[in-house]
Amino acid sequence: MADNSPDIAHVIAPPPLIYALPLLAGLLLHHYYPQAIVPPAWAQILGPLVVVLGFFGLPAVLAFRRAGTHPQPWKPTTALVVTGPYRFSRNPMYVGFTLFYLGISVWVNSLWPLLLLPLVLVVMSRGVIAREERYLERRFGDDYRAYRARVRRWL
Repeated sequence: MADNSPDIAHVIAPPPLIYALPLLAGLLLHHYYPQAIVPPAWAQILGPLVVVLGFFGLPAVLAFRRAGTHPQPWKPTTALVVTGPYRFSRNPMYVGFTLFYLGISVWVNSLWPLLLLPLVLVVMSRGVIAREERYLERRFGDDYRAYRARVRRWL
């Protein structure tokens, strides 16, 4: 019997959604039950700084575009991208999303999104990254295994 399933990573949900829903839930909780995490003056400095660091993920998207492949993990991958920020992290887009999430949480000065972040990271690790890694190993074999051996998952 032939396997007619598409050649994709089968991630459980789009990563931006995995980050956005808990962040929004945390911000909603903050609206009704504010819990600050830093002095307000720090929030106005640290938050935007960390948000800007979150743009670390943007060059990763550009590296995918230059390689002629899709950055969306629910579409087939046509190239193994190992240049740009992928020299330092196997998941620079997700590092960027995480920094952006942290930056917004600090900027708004809210504990609630931070309490939800470990859940986000577990879902990302098991439901996205692990599936992507299995897919990339199937698709690119020894090239991916060599890349995985020399570059860290996060930073």
